[in-house]
Amino acid sequence: MRKKSSVLFGSEMVEDIYKNKLILVVDDEERMSRFIRLNLEHDGFQVIEANRGMQAIQLIRDQMPDLVLLDIMMPDLDGFEVLQLIRETSQVPVIMLTAKGEEDDKVKGLELGADDYVTKPFSPRELVSRVRAVLRRNDQGSTTDDGVIEVDEHLKIDFGRREVWLDGSLVKLRPTEYRLLYHLVKNAGWVMTYDQILSKVWGYEYRDEPHYVRLYVNYLRQKLEKDPANPQYILTERGVGYRFVDYKRK
Repeated sequence: MRKKSSVLFGSEMVEDIYKNKLILVVDDEERMSRFIRLNLEHDGFQVIEANRGMQAIQLIRDQMPDLVLLDIMMPDLDGFEVLQLIRETSQVPVIMLTAKGEEDDKVKGLELGADDYVTKPFSPRELVSRVRAVLRRNDQGSTTDDGVIEVDEHLKIDFGRREVWLDGSLVKLRPTEYRLLYHLVKNAGWVMTYDQILSKVWGYEYRDEPHYVRLYVNYLRQKLEKDPANPQYILTERGVGYRFVDYKRK
C-alpha cells in the first residue's frame, strides 16, 4: 500500500493521497509526452510512457497503471481503437487528449468508455487538476453499500457487488455510469440538480459542464429503460436536473 504524503500550500499542510500514483502517457509526439511527464512528475506522480497503441496495451497489462492519458492521433492504432481494446479487459480510468474544437472526438471518446478529455493546448495546472479529479472519482466509486435494491420486478441493483440486473440479465455499466446510477438511486424520490450531480459524480471542477450529465443519463436510459424516450426510472425535472423514481413508495 502506497503511503500518503503531504504538500504545503501557503500556510496549510494538505494531505495528498494521490502522490506516487502511476500514470501511463500514450502519445507519439516526443515533445508532448515529455511535457506531460515532467509536469506530472513535478506534482509527485510516477510516469511511464508509450508511443504506440499496442505498446500501451502491453504496459497496462504488465504495469497496471492507476490512470491512462491517451492521445487520439496515433500511428498504428488510433486512440479510439486503443480505448476499445483497453475496455475489453480493464476499467482503468482513461483521459483522452483531443485537438481543440473536435467536439465529435470528445463525444466518441466518452461513448467508448473514456472518463474525461483534455483539449490541446492545455496548461500544466489544468492537466494535473483533471488527473486528480478522475482519480478521486474512481476512488469514491469503489466504496459502496451492501444490500440488494429491488426497484421493481424488472430492475435489481446490488451495490455491494457492483451489479445491475434487468429482467434477469446482468447489465454492463461503465464506471461513470455506475457512479451516476449510485447517486441517483441513493437519492431516490428527490430531485438532484445538475450542479449536485456534477459535484458528486465528476467533481466540483466540472460544475460548468452540464452536458456530461445529459450524455450519461442518456447512456443509462438506453441500458435500463424499456422505452428511453419515456423513462420510468430516471425522470427529467426540466430546467433543474433528474430524479430517480421513488421505488420505496411503490
